[in-house]
Amino acid sequence: MTTRRTLLAAAALAPLFAPWAARAQEAYPSKPIRIVVPFPAGGTTDILARLFAQRMSETMGQPVLVENRGGGGGSIGADVVAKAAPDGYTLLFHNLTFSTTTAALERLGRAPHSIERDFAPISMGANVPMMLLAIPGVGASDLRGFVDWARAHPTQAFYGSTGPGSTMNLVGEVLKRDAQIRMEHVPFRGAAPLVQEMLAGRIQFGGDQLSSSLARIRAGELRPMATLAAQRASALPDVPTVRELGYPNLELLGWNGFFAPAQTPAPVLARLHREIAAAAQHPALRQRILDLGAEPGGDTPEVFGAAVRAQVAQVRPLVAELQMTVE
Repeated sequence: MTTRRTLLAAAALAPLFAPWAARAQEAYPSKPIRIVVPFPAGGTTDILARLFAQRMSETMGQPVLVENRGGGGGSIGADVVAKAAPDGYTLLFHNLTFSTTTAALERLGRAPHSIERDFAPISMGANVPMMLLAIPGVGASDLRGFVDWARAHPTQAFYGSTGPGSTMNLVGEVLKRDAQIRMEHVPFRGAAPLVQEMLAGRIQFGGDQLSSSLARIRAGELRPMATLAAQRASALPDVPTVRELGYPNLELLGWNGFFAPAQTPAPVLARLHREIAAAAQHPALRQRILDLGAEPGGDTPEVFGAAVRAQVAQVRPLVAELQMTVE
């Protein structure tokens, strides 16, 4: 009888609590929001995060702050968000390396989180094509030309990446397999030192997000071999895609996007998506993204989540086959 009375009392009180819960969600945000970027400051992902943070601060009525938590190929910062309260006040802004690094950690049994289980996708911030690059000294005009050079110089071909388990590490190993060439992998702690070694002529091949390398390409210091995207980059329309050049296994979507911890309330996710989508189409911010050689995002959580899950499914078997590791 007591249990029945308790249930009846709870049912009677439920309508009283419902408006309070609704008001709590409507009040979001009521304090500053933190965007965790899992890389050092200054890179493309960090720049994009700060552009969005500035605009969202203006429209959401609360400060939106960027916190850089680099290390572990992006896994350290991502884990901060995976373990944060699912209330919409701690977000992750990551890029396509998320899928390759997580797959490599899973293979080693060291993954601290799961992309599918521990994160709620919100929206793509921008699609930043990744460009394969070579130094002018190899005399190649595209990826096929570089492959020919590597075959003719089997002991002189070195490719750089931003570390074991990174996207370029995966791309380099897949290219070696599919083109049947020899290349030695040289890992770096970031794109900046990799590019410096390429400019010095000690590394012949590498990859970088187009926005970071566009000035070097236009100055003739680096040559674009191909873009990993499904379509040619609008900033470099004469550069073919990897699929056009006969290497479809290298094709990867160059997303940079927002995630929240799993179990974040749907109304909060919906509000965040509206803000991000509106920011991506704001004239000033949209132009800044285009100037970086990227395409503005704003996809729905469903569309963005499906794209990320498809990429994870694409890279997992490659990471396992190639026995990729991570620092």
